[in-house]
Amino acid sequence: MKKINFIVVLFLLIGTTVMAQKKATFNANDYASFGEKFKVDKVYNKAEMLKKYKKLKKGDTLVVQFESNIKSVCKKKGCWMKMELAGDDNSFVKFKDYGFFVPLNADNSLAIVKGKAFVDVESVEELRHYAKDGGKSAAEIAKITKPEVTYAFTAEGVYIKK
Repeated sequence: MKKINFIVVLFLLIGTTVMAQKKATFNANDYASFGEKFKVDKVYNKAEMLKKYKKLKKGDTLVVQFESNIKSVCKKKGCWMKMELAGDDNSFVKFKDYGFFVPLNADNSLAIVKGKAFVDVESVEELRHYAKDGGKSAAEIAKITKPEVTYAFTAEGVYIKK
């Protein structure tokens, strides 16, 4: 009986230590801040965030934080960015009230965003506009011929790893 109690206590201590180490990974000095500063808490990774998006339907919103790599940034102003989700999916991130921008060279950087996730339908006109801002060629832009369901996000704040 004593051995069982000892083993249970040992597993509890190990589990608590691992959880404490996981939560202690964010250091604000390692990140540049854009928009509102926020407490980093309950951050989803790109696979978890995709699962959250897949449960949403048009009109739903979910206030979350998630961390992923920035796939691309608007090359004109830094007024939007695409963040990687699992597989080939992306989250299209805009910034609350057009109130801040991110650096134009933030591609391939790790970012943590806080804000509202939702599913949206982008028109052909908007998709072509974003493609142009993203530096796509005229041939690539011409291939955009139908609206697209997007995993959208309105960020209140963004941390980008330095």
